[in-house]
Amino acid sequence: MALSLPFSSTPLLPRHFHHFLRLRPAAVTGAPPSYPSSTPTVRSPEKKVQKNANSDVNLEVLYDDKSGTESVKDYLDASREIIKSDGGPPRWFSPLECGQPVQGAPLLLFLPGIDGTGFGLILHHKSLGRVFEVRCLHIPVTDRSEFKELVALVEYSVKHEHRLSPNRPVYLVGDSFGCCLALAVAARNPIIDLVLILVNPASSFGRSQLQPLLPVLEALPSDLHVAVPYLLSFVMGDPVKMAMATVADDLPPQQTFDELSKSLTALLPRLSDLADIIPKETLIWKIKLLKSASSYVTSRLHAIKAEVLVLASGKDNLLPSKDEADRLSSSLKNCRVRYFKDSGHTLLFEDGINLLTIIKGVNMYRHSKCIDFVEDYLPPTIGEFRKSFEQGNRLFHHAISPVMLSTLRNGRIVKGLNGIPNEGPVLLVGYHMLMGLELSSIYEAFLREKRIIIRGMAHPFLFSSRKENSQQEFSRFDEMNVFGALPVSPMNLYRLLAKKSFVLLYPGGAREALHRKGEEYKLFWPDQPEFVRMAARFDATIVPFGVVGEDDIAELVLDYDDQTRIPFMRKRIEEINQDSSVRIRTDKSGEVSNQELYFPGLLPKVPGRFYFLFGKPIETREMKSILKDRENANKLYLQIKSEIESIIAYLKRKREEDPYRSIFQRAIYQASWGVDSAPTFEP
Repeated sequence: MALSLPFSSTPLLPRHFHHFLRLRPAAVTGAPPSYPSSTPTVRSPEKKVQKNANSDVNLEVLYDDKSGTESVKDYLDASREIIKSDGGPPRWFSPLECGQPVQGAPLLLFLPGIDGTGFGLILHHKSLGRVFEVRCLHIPVTDRSEFKELVALVEYSVKHEHRLSPNRPVYLVGDSFGCCLALAVAARNPIIDLVLILVNPASSFGRSQLQPLLPVLEALPSDLHVAVPYLLSFVMGDPVKMAMATVADDLPPQQTFDELSKSLTALLPRLSDLADIIPKETLIWKIKLLKSASSYVTSRLHAIKAEVLVLASGKDNLLPSKDEADRLSSSLKNCRVRYFKDSGHTLLFEDGINLLTIIKGVNMYRHSKCIDFVEDYLPPTIGEFRKSFEQGNRLFHHAISPVMLSTLRNGRIVKGLNGIPNEGPVLLVGYHMLMGLELSSIYEAFLREKRIIIRGMAHPFLFSSRKENSQQEFSRFDEMNVFGALPVSPMNLYRLLAKKSFVLLYPGGAREALHRKGEEYKLFWPDQPEFVRMAARFDATIVPFGVVGEDDIAELVLDYDDQTRIPFMRKRIEEINQDSSVRIRTDKSGEVSNQELYFPGLLPKVPGRFYFLFGKPIETREMKSILKDRENANKLYLQIKSEIESIIAYLKRKREEDPYRSIFQRAIYQASWGVDSAPTFEP
């Protein structure tokens, strides 16, 4: 491990200085209020602007966030190095691995667990460092600061940053004990815009299995203490999951096993290093610190106004994290939970956990006081694409074996997406399948073939916290947010087209996606052209499309009408739709105004195949007259609707010519030829 100068040459406060071990000096400084006469060394607002001016303005689609390139072994190496020269007080550092963030990136302060090293985010440094200014708190093993002193240190830094950028949120990511620091600072500063991300919060310490450990540790001979951290490491998390964090996801089974074996062989002997990172005296002190921190925070939960996300593990053997997630969810006014039922206490060290993806999935990444679904959106990474489509969605993709067709400008239908323009603004207007089953195939095809992000206009209910609970896992709805979904509204459509985006719009909305029996492939569109004139305003290209195949994989056996006849189901539907903030098109008449949400009862079938056809692109560049002429706008609107109906009819007819429509024929063909997909009809 390369070392640079151990200390900054700049005069510093006696209780706070910058550390330079595998790190760069943090820009934020902090000091306890007991040194009011000292002037801390801080960066000026001018320097901040100059720094951001040299950063990347945009992130490319499917960029590599380098997730998985660091491991628990790197954490142990870095921790051993940093404790060699830890004679100073608690201080901030910025890991070199984080690099330079994008312009205007918000600040993220990491607050460590009982280890205090500040390297608890090491597996996430590179991914977070692209979109956050990351700074980590290091609490030396010999430090004996009281909990209130540590709170004052973090609070000082938060206030200082707030003064520099009053409109920018400050993210506090707390791990275990660090969650108590984050909650305490939030309770003391309700008017500062804070976003708290709490990983297995130690505010539950009063109900923890660590409680009876204190007298045992105090009585334990020093020569036996070396075994305690080693044993704790197996209680804190699953070593196999930790070792898997650096094993590539796309390896064949045998190679995956070999790589896992090598990783475990390198990791397990190193776990005893925790005895140096957390020696006996420090562990005893930290357990006492946890007790006071938990008591301090519990009495102040009512004062917290910050936006909070709790990440809770279902197999946390140190803390009752699931129960604590329940408590915080009910006690805090603005708290959401993501529950990882198969993870242990050291969640941030485990395979399959990407903190940035979680933040994006719950729509908590923002640059100002309120989230801007257009400006704050971050493109998906190559890792997110692989996890969602090549792993998580793989079985569904093979079951439906989607066929993608598009239409060239001369009217010729071709396989693939060559008929889709390469540059926006483009408005994709189409038919919404039952439960939106077509969405993942569309997103995957555009990303894989054209590296284009589609911003899907979705029902506001999907962005409402009403649908969540304290055991909410990272779900398909979260993945939709990662890949571009945003609430449907005229303003969002306007802004996306102004940015030359690719926008996915379903005029039929929930009425189409949650249709009744016998309404397959029927369009439910408003009478008025809601999108045509807006597309013309920005010279957008409108691409109508249709899709068939939902009747090949499921049968609708319990629809809206059936459920409203059953008292307890009717009550559930009313509860889902009672929130007026998620109701749309209440000013419309006819069937399109019936946008009630419900969960249809489906009976799975032997999977058939999905067929997509994107129609001939319609240029609005030469149609400026429709901006003022309602009659011409309505004609174009009806033309698009008719085109989609014709596409659906074409696909229903042509799929009868597909020799591999059935999953059995496709499976035989793919096994015989060793390919991933079977051919289809000639367009």
